[in-house]
Amino acid sequence: MSAGDVVVEASGETVGEAKWAALRELELRHPGIDKSAVHFEVVSEGERGLLGVGYEPARVLARAPEESLHATAVDESGLAAESRSLVSQVTRALGVDGRVDVVEDDSTVVVTCSGADVALLIGRHGQTIDAVQYLLNAISHRAYGDERKEVVVDAAGYRDRRRTTLEALAERTAEQVRSSGTRVELEPMTAVERKVVHLKLKELPGVETASEGTEPNRYVVVLPAS
Repeated sequence: MSAGDVVVEASGETVGEAKWAALRELELRHPGIDKSAVHFEVVSEGERGLLGVGYEPARVLARAPEESLHATAVDESGLAAESRSLVSQVTRALGVDGRVDVVEDDSTVVVTCSGADVALLIGRHGQTIDAVQYLLNAISHRAYGDERKEVVVDAAGYRDRRRTTLEALAERTAEQVRSSGTRVELEPMTAVERKVVHLKLKELPGVETASEGTEPNRYVVVLPAS
């Protein structure tokens, strides 16, 4: 432990809750902290007691090395900061001990969570991570209007796997449209995902595409080529 390290003690009903409380305190003190570098020491695992009698909270010490305190740039846009905060809250609530990184350009905010147990954030068939991404895009749409940016939430390479799934869906749908001669409406997708489908179908003969609906519920329609 060096002189510049920061140590926070926190408590909670469980060791997990105590860790979350310690991380929240560290983030309040140092918004750019690299959470993956924080080390925990369990002081007490606590006692639940019987009918509330003899209850003792769990207590932990969280130690952040000095070099981790400003690992992440904090001069980010309001949307990027909101996205970082929401994903961090969700990961803590799920018990995911991971790091949240944000990369922003002129049109997109990409939030990436890394850690040993990020599968909890992804959820079954990507339902959890897609729900978080949907919520952030709804916030972007309502709060920023024409100045909004697309928000992408990723973990453990899920979005690359999702791209592969979308391209396979596009190929199957193209075959269906060519065979039936009728249009097919796909599920609502983000602008980033719709672009994947549009580009893939542009390569395939006999079909054309359009986007319909209103954000954040726009979807791709695949039609027979005119």
